[in-house]
Amino acid sequence: MKFDRAAIDTALVTVRENIGKSLRDRVAGPNGEQRMMQLMDPAAPRWFTEDRPIRRVHADAAMFIGGLRALLVQSLHPLAMAGVAQHSDYRNDPWGRLQRTADFLAATSFGPADEAQRTIDVINRVHERVVGVASDGRAYSARDPHLLRWVHIIEIDSFLVAHQRFGEFPLDAVGRDEYVKDTAVIARKLGVPAPPESVRALRDQISSYRSEVRGTKESRDAMRYLLLEPPLPPVARAGYGLLVAATLSTLPRWSRAHLGLPYLPITERFALQPLGDAITRVVRWAMPPRPTS
Repeated sequence: MKFDRAAIDTALVTVRENIGKSLRDRVAGPNGEQRMMQLMDPAAPRWFTEDRPIRRVHADAAMFIGGLRALLVQSLHPLAMAGVAQHSDYRNDPWGRLQRTADFLAATSFGPADEAQRTIDVINRVHERVVGVASDGRAYSARDPHLLRWVHIIEIDSFLVAHQRFGEFPLDAVGRDEYVKDTAVIARKLGVPAPPESVRALRDQISSYRSEVRGTKESRDAMRYLLLEPPLPPVARAGYGLLVAATLSTLPRWSRAHLGLPYLPITERFALQPLGDAITRVVRWAMPPRPTS
């Protein structure tokens, strides 16, 4: 049986373009191409040069896994989760929330300095309105430096863990410290006091919150929504299932009991982690890096 190589190549290109467009539309939104051109202005100064670790980490497909891990672990702080539950429309507008997060990461990591600062200013104004009382009776504010630090350190730890495990070009020890130092620039502008500037400091700060975290009704609802009820058509759920499997293999051991998830090191190493490698390879294939300034 003879195969038409040209026809096969054409079909693969079509599949690649369709998957890539679908992912970009979900992550960047309908105006993603226009926004990308705005952020890639080659003449504008930036906070980070091309050789900085933050650009390597935040450009890699492993960010999909890191982002989901961050959401799950961040939900374990009752006050942080109360703000999300009471002020975020993540159930009715999950893609809008994803697109705003992706835009924040793109603007601050890759965009011109003035656009990065504008994005920070918008977030800080939104945070001023996020106040309330959690189900346990404690007041919270999104401008609380303690909560801002929690969100930051879990996000950065998650991105770094996912990158080291599934990224195409993992960082060495110096690069990991430099990545944490890069992210501290953004954290300070968001109001995080004394953000960590090394992996050791990052781990120490996470440890300092361990006595504050616990599973709540709100965190369980968020986990069930993220893991079991994603707003996706049936054809996309298989790929999302691989993403979930990979994410579970990266969760810190101390978080498992709070999330109601078992720790299965053998299964995670020999089954879930290979699935993570597979899904990140597919995403890289479908969304190859684009030229930047």
